Amino acid sequence: MTFWPVESKMYLMEKQKKIEIYDTTLRDGAQGESVFFTIHDQTKIAEKLDEFGFDFIEGGWPGSNPKAEEFFNVMRDNPLKHSKLVAFGSTRRKGRSAEKDPYLKALIDSGADVIAIFGKSWDLHVKDVLRISLDENLQLIGDSIYFLKSKGRTVFFDAEHFFDGYKENPEYALKTLLVAQENGADRLVLCDTNGGILPFEVEEIMRKVIDLMKVPVGIHAHNDSGVAVANSIAAVKSGAEHVQGTINGFGERCGNADLTSIIPILQMKMGFKCLEEEFLERLTTLSRYVYEIANIVPPGNQPFVGYSAFAHKGGVHIDAVNKNPRTYEHIQPEKVGNQRRILVSELSGKSTILQKFGKYHLDMRPELVRTILDKVGELEKNGYQFESAEASFDLLVRKILGLYEEPFNVEGFRVIVEERSSGVVAEATVKIKVGEETEYTVAEGNGPVNALDNAIRKALIPAFPYLSDLKLTDYKVRILHPEKATGAVTRVLIESMDENETWGTIGLSENIIEASWIALIDSFKYKVLKEKKQI
Repeated sequence: MTFWPVESKMYLMEKQKKIEIYDTTLRDGAQGESVFFTIHDQTKIAEKLDEFGFDFIEGGWPGSNPKAEEFFNVMRDNPLKHSKLVAFGSTRRKGRSAEKDPYLKALIDSGADVIAIFGKSWDLHVKDVLRISLDENLQLIGDSIYFLKSKGRTVFFDAEHFFDGYKENPEYALKTLLVAQENGADRLVLCDTNGGILPFEVEEIMRKVIDLMKVPVGIHAHNDSGVAVANSIAAVKSGAEHVQGTINGFGERCGNADLTSIIPILQMKMGFKCLEEEFLERLTTLSRYVYEIANIVPPGNQPFVGYSAFAHKGGVHIDAVNKNPRTYEHIQPEKVGNQRRILVSELSGKSTILQKFGKYHLDMRPELVRTILDKVGELEKNGYQFESAEASFDLLVRKILGLYEEPFNVEGFRVIVEERSSGVVAEATVKIKVGEETEYTVAEGNGPVNALDNAIRKALIPAFPYLSDLKLTDYKVRILHPEKATGAVTRVLIESMDENETWGTIGLSENIIEASWIALIDSFKYKVLKEKKQI
C-alpha cells in the first residue's frame, strides 16, 4: 500500500490551525485582461465559493461603477450562507471628511458584512500620486477606518504597496499599519501590489510586522515575479493568519496568488485548516467551473488542478508510477479532485498499456500488448498523437480487445457554408442510426464544426439525454507536412468535458471538416460508453 506524507514534522505544532481564505476573483481577478464576468456570472461564482466555505468573498468596489452596486443589490436579496461578503474601496479622498465621502457611504450602503479599504503605505505613492504630506495620508487612513467602525462594520486595511514601502521607508510603512490598528482595523493585510517582492523578503518583513501588531496580519500577493503563491506560503510560515488570492490566479498583469495552489499546500503539506476535506477533494471541479464561466481554456500545466498535473508520458515514469505512485506524484490526485493520466506516445511502452487498462481487470497477454503498440506506432507515423487524445485511444484499444460495442452508427454528413444577408452561415446535415431508428437532422452554426456539433446533438440527445452535459472546451488544428500546401493532412484535437471528467479525441484527414467530424464523433461515443459504464 502507498502512503503520502500529509505534512512535514516541522508543522505538526500548527496542525489544524485555521488560516482565513479571502477570495477576490470577482474584483481583483476580474481585472485580468481576458476575464469578464456578467452579474449572473458573479452571483454563480459567489454561490459556489460560499458552498465551498471560503471565509471571505470580495464582491467589488461599490461606488466605482454601477455593475458593482448592482451585484451588491442582488446579493442583498440572496445572502451567503457560510462566507462573509466583502465590499472593497479606498480611504477617503483628500479635502473631504469621512462622513461626507460618497465612496465610503457607498461601502456602508452596500450591506456587505465586511469592508476592505486600501491606503497608501509607500511614501512614493503619497508624494507622487496623492501629492499630499505623509501625515495627511495617515489621517486619511485613520479617519476612514474610524468612520467605518463607528457604523458597526468589520474593517480590513489593505496596505497597498506595503513591501515596496517598507524596503524604502520602513518607519513610515509601519506607521500606516499602526494608525489603522489604533483606529480599529480588524485585519492588516500586507500587499505586494507590484508583485516584485521575493519569498525570503516576505518572511523577514512579515515576522517583524507581526511582532509589532496586535491584530491578525494577512498577505495579498501579485504574481509579476512568478512567486505569488510562494510569497503567500512564506507569509503564513512567518505567522500570517489571513491569505488573499483568486481562483486560478486570475488578475491584472500577471495575475494574483492562485488559491487553487495555496489551499492544498497549506492544508495538505503544512497541516493548516483552510477548507473542509470534502471541498478540498472538489478543488479541481471549482477551478474548471470558474474557467468555464470566464470562457477561458484551462492551462494544462496548472499545479494541483491542471489537466496535465498528474499526467505521465515517459515510459520509465509510467513503469515507476505503476509500481508506486509516490515515485512521480507529490500527492494523491484524488485529494484535490484530479486524476492520474497515462499518456500514450512514442516515449511510452508496454507499461503504459498495462497501466491504462488495469481498470478493466484484463489478462493483458504479451501478444495483445504488442498488437496495441504496433497499431499505435503505425498510426503515429501517419500523424496521430494520442497523448492528448486518450478517449480516442481508449476506443481504439477496446476495438482491438473485442470490448467495443457501437453505441450508434454514422451513415453520413454534409456541410454547406453560404453567405446570406445576415452574414456567413454554416449548415450541417447528419444521418445517424440509433438502434433501429435513423435520425436525419439539420442544424446551423457559426462555423462548419459548430454546425456539425449542433446537428449531432439534435440527432442523439433524444436517445441519450445526458449528452446535453457534454461541452467542447477546446479545438486545435495542426497542418502536417505543410509543404503539400492545400493537400496537406490536417490533425484535429478536440477537448471535451462533462461534470466529472475531461477527455481528448483526435481526427486525421486531408479534409479539415472530415478530421473534425472524426474527432467529434469519438467524443460523443466516449461519453455514451462512459455513461453506460463500458469505459
